[in-house]
Amino acid sequence: MIRFFLFYTVFCTILFAYDSESIIQKNKDEFKAYKNAQYDGFEVYQKAYTDAIKQYKNEITKVWNEAKLSTKTNLISYTPDNKTRTDVDFKNETIVIQTIASSPDEAELKLKIALAKAVTIDTKSLYQNDPLQKKLSKILKPKKIVTAPINEKPILAPVIFKKPPTKKSVRAYVDKHIKYKNVKVKKSKIKHSKIYTVYVKMPSDTIIKRSKIYYSDVKKESRLQKIPMPLIFAVIHSESSFNPLAKSHVPAFGLMQIVPKTAGIDAFKYLYNKKRLVSSTYLYNSKNNIKMGTAYLHILYYRYLKYIKNEDSKLYCTIAAYNTGAGNVAWAFTRNNDVKSASKIINKMNSSEVYNHLLKKLKYDEPKDYLRRVTSRMSIYHRLYGV
Repeated sequence: MIRFFLFYTVFCTILFAYDSESIIQKNKDEFKAYKNAQYDGFEVYQKAYTDAIKQYKNEITKVWNEAKLSTKTNLISYTPDNKTRTDVDFKNETIVIQTIASSPDEAELKLKIALAKAVTIDTKSLYQNDPLQKKLSKILKPKKIVTAPINEKPILAPVIFKKPPTKKSVRAYVDKHIKYKNVKVKKSKIKHSKIYTVYVKMPSDTIIKRSKIYYSDVKKESRLQKIPMPLIFAVIHSESSFNPLAKSHVPAFGLMQIVPKTAGIDAFKYLYNKKRLVSSTYLYNSKNNIKMGTAYLHILYYRYLKYIKNEDSKLYCTIAAYNTGAGNVAWAFTRNNDVKSASKIINKMNSSEVYNHLLKKLKYDEPKDYLRRVTSRMSIYHRLYGV
């Protein structure tokens, strides 16, 4: 009887273990299937997104020789007929407005309207009225993708005007900059029309003034995630030059250039304990973008690179990792992606040696340049905003 009881107990234990493993495996399989379905849905969405952009570029090339679209540092918008475009170049602090018109008088009026709009419009209005974004908004998004409305933030008004602009102050600004002697004229591919171009220089402290718009959001996330404010500002400056609707080919979106399928998933999981893909509109919302970007800096500094003891060394590695990934930072020291092994080597070096080693040994030139730019810009924002 005792033998039978022991045999039965062992049998039940094995059976329970087998069932537990089956349940665990089943849960893993279900999660994998869910993740694949989510990613597949995103891939379909991304393809439709890319196709819509290609179609829009084809429409633009019917009017213009080159189909310019927004980049990381340039915010480009068109009128509904595609015949007037505005290019706000945040990096070089200029506004370039071009219009296709059949006479100088028509051109002057269109240029004035475009400039007045450029210096007064906010992010939400610009996005909602942009012809390309209207097309993209019609694409069916995957069910599980997280979206959010774009928040209303001024773009150029705080840069151009000392006080909230009035009709009178806007008119005076426009009249000052749109003068026929300042307008360049060249041939157009549209019959009986010409391209009229005007270049407007923004104030030399445009980027600094733009940074002040996001001060409260950066301060809040800096405190919550224990990341220095100068680092957050320097990353935004280096990633987008404070272009609120920045977009790169990766694709990455918004102020801190978040890639939805990599840093976006990590940051959302850390913040909300859910694995989710986020949409471009979610990341064009400046509050969300700063929250996500700062969260990702936290993940890099306090989790992926946690074995690095020297704070300055860890900071340099975090900056490089934000651009190229923690694995590539490890590779610079070990020729493999093992961060823990790399940390042992890093901990034998002082911070200056780590910085110089990264500049010599990082796999690509882009993160080397990125490390230089962010570290140098941190001092600017330290003087402005403290720690």
